[in-house]
Amino acid sequence: MTLTRRLALAALALPLVAAVPSVAPAQSFPTKPVHILVPYAAGGAVDVLARTVGQAVSKTWGQQIVVDNRPGAGGIIASQALIQSPADGTTLLLVASGHPLNQFFYPKLPYDTFADFTPITEVAYSPLTINVAKNSPVKDLKELLDQARAKPESLSYGMSGIGTSAHLAGELLNHMAKVKIVAIPYKGGAPALMSVIAGEIPMSINPMAEVVGQLEGGTVRALAVTTGVRSPALPDVPTVAEAGIAGFDTAVWWGLLGPKGMDPALVEKIQKDVAAALKDPTVEAYLKKTGSVAVGSSPKDFAAYMKTEADKWGPVIKAAKIELK
Repeated sequence: MTLTRRLALAALALPLVAAVPSVAPAQSFPTKPVHILVPYAAGGAVDVLARTVGQAVSKTWGQQIVVDNRPGAGGIIASQALIQSPADGTTLLLVASGHPLNQFFYPKLPYDTFADFTPITEVAYSPLTINVAKNSPVKDLKELLDQARAKPESLSYGMSGIGTSAHLAGELLNHMAKVKIVAIPYKGGAPALMSVIAGEIPMSINPMAEVVGQLEGGTVRALAVTTGVRSPALPDVPTVAEAGIAGFDTAVWWGLLGPKGMDPALVEKIQKDVAAALKDPTVEAYLKKTGSVAVGSSPKDFAAYMKTEADKWGPVIKAAKIELK
């Protein structure tokens, strides 16, 4: 073989050698515990989902999954913590529907909603429920809305922070039902629900996953689900549309993000492992119980979906002039 031929073959081999380091970390990932940041308080839907899926995926990874609750500011605190983390996959963030919408609620964010994150997968989605205490005199949603129309701003609802799916569902209800029920933000859905049980507020709006235990225990009652059709998990609970608000249909979704700059091979591995974990019997049972639907989408599809959500809700939020500082 001539020297020229040898040099040419060596040059062709260089890109292959250079590519090996990016594949090897993905194959061996993880070599230490993985932290999943949760933007809301313990006991809420995002927290429980993170722990349930985390326990399942830890079987594949052979490493502990540590759920780290960072509540506050509609998820901004947790998001800021993520972008300051190394892009090695050991710190991830489980967000809810409000993540791509914070850019409309806050005039200035400490990060770029899309450029500073790596989309990994949409994990699941679920209806929300409108809840009252078990001893509430309100019998159904129509009666509650009649009260709200008779005395504007006399009622309030608790929810897990400005910009969350629960907040948007409440504002959509105000708009479509032509009422004004005052939003009361909490650091998570669970604290909002506890205030309903304690009689501090008349109602709350929660992802079904947050409230199913209290419904089973009889401490609260669900007046309605927010999706266009009844949930198989709560077949006796009517939809908002059945209370006379035709066309009302909204849900909450949850998705997994990493910091920007993650190795595409690593992102693909995490997505596939999480999608596989969604088929774990324990995870499937939890999702079914809470009326949730597993997704496990590709990073590309999840990125496109978040941008679609921003395009959908952005004009609505701006028209409502909802802004925080």
